[in-house]
Amino acid sequence: MFPSVDGRRVLLRADLNVPFLKDQPGVIADDGRIKAVLPTIRALREAGASVIVISHLGRPKGEPLGTPVPTADQAKYTLGPVAVRLGELLDAPVAFATDTIGPSAQSTVDALGKGDVALLENLRFNAGETSKDDAERGAFADQLAALADVYVDDAFGAVHRKHASVYDVAARLPHQAGQLVGKEVEVLKKLTENPEKPYVVVLGGSKVSDKLAVIEALLSKADKLLIGGGMCFTFLKAKGYSVGGSLLQDEMVDTCKELLAAHGDKIVLPRDIVIGDKFAADAQVSTVDAAAIPDGWLGLDIGPESVKDFSQALAGTKTVFWNGPMGVFELAPFAAGTLGVAQAIAASGAFTVVGGGDSAAAVRALGLKDEAFSHISTGGGASLEYLEGKVLPGLAALGI
Repeated sequence: MFPSVDGRRVLLRADLNVPFLKDQPGVIADDGRIKAVLPTIRALREAGASVIVISHLGRPKGEPLGTPVPTADQAKYTLGPVAVRLGELLDAPVAFATDTIGPSAQSTVDALGKGDVALLENLRFNAGETSKDDAERGAFADQLAALADVYVDDAFGAVHRKHASVYDVAARLPHQAGQLVGKEVEVLKKLTENPEKPYVVVLGGSKVSDKLAVIEALLSKADKLLIGGGMCFTFLKAKGYSVGGSLLQDEMVDTCKELLAAHGDKIVLPRDIVIGDKFAADAQVSTVDAAAIPDGWLGLDIGPESVKDFSQALAGTKTVFWNGPMGVFELAPFAAGTLGVAQAIAASGAFTVVGGGDSAAAVRALGLKDEAFSHISTGGGASLEYLEGKVLPGLAALGI
């Protein structure tokens, strides 16, 4: 795959933005993103490259631009534990530089031989990485590019960001996409360019406003749009239902009314809701009709009849795109809706794409295997923007 990198230094932009256990700092909760970039790293090593991996992790607070990242954030967002896990998965040493463009990075890179791998510290500890000022971002990109001979982007989860390591470095070095980025684009094209029908889209998550553009884009292509999660309550309110104390975007109710009026034959909403008296695992729980959520109660999952409806809509379909959980799956009383719908998607026999983010986390947290789905995206936001038809800066920089 990489015939021209023998003996060369390759700057590999990866997305190693992994979650950590809340009660155990430094312990990785889900290493899926690390595993996703392994094929490209292995291919580069086999081709004789020295591999310099760069990534962001979280959102350290170095604002305004030029303000040093606080020591507490440096400890919280260091990529040190990721370097250890990457070495374990590669079964090979991974050198770790304690900076990105400073003396540690330079000495670490200088020590690399053919097939060696290094990981540099969190890109976002440098203000130039995310700067909106072209000159400041470009200056940081110059320093990154000086470390290597070739640039490979395999960070699909970041290609929708106009950041130095995603957009600007590609203009300074010979460049190409990694295996993961190539696969992600190939899969998303299947959802946008003549998808095999019937085509069903399942959307969850909290806010209609976050998904409005993708809803509008996919309604012209999909046969059914199944809506759960917190966003369903704004649609239910648009139908005139009481939603109690459930999550609601009042400013989006009229928009939802318009969508239902224009596409009521395609949009499928829950007909029963699992409610709680509080947002907690020990909440008092009940299941009610979607039109009858009592005042003061919170809708926190779709109900069993809704799972049946959604499963029926998914049966016999040929293409499925799922983005967003059906409820608060992290809390046991409100996980059944997401699990039931996920199982129906997996059993559909269709070409199934899980759109990253919380959906991917739900698949793993609920004990489902990645192999049950055709593809689990590593980039929730990037996949949604691609489906909306937006130009993604990272892909544009690669000529894709």
